[in-house]
Order: sequence, then structure tokens, then C-alpha cells
Amino acid sequence: MIRKRVSLISLLAMGVLAACETVQGAGQDIETAGEAVSETAEDVQE
Repeated sequence: MIRKRVSLISLLAMGVLAACETVQGAGQDIETAGEAVSETAEDVQE
């Protein structure tokens, strides 16, 4: 019974860690896209 709980907790922890990396990567991609849009907007204004 304890072994099942430990296995379940380990799987959940790995899932949470994987999700954090995915969200972090998506955040970086969105930030990069936002910077590109801002730079383009500044170029148009000049």
C-alpha cells in the first residue's frame, strides 16, 4: 500500500515538474514574440 502511494506521488511530482517547464517555455516564446512586435512598431513610427 505504501509503495503504491509513493509511486503515485512520484508520478504526480514528475507531471508537475514537466508542466512547469512547458509553461516556462511558452512564456519565453510569448515574451520573444512581444519584443519582436514592439521593435517592429518602433521601426514603423520612425
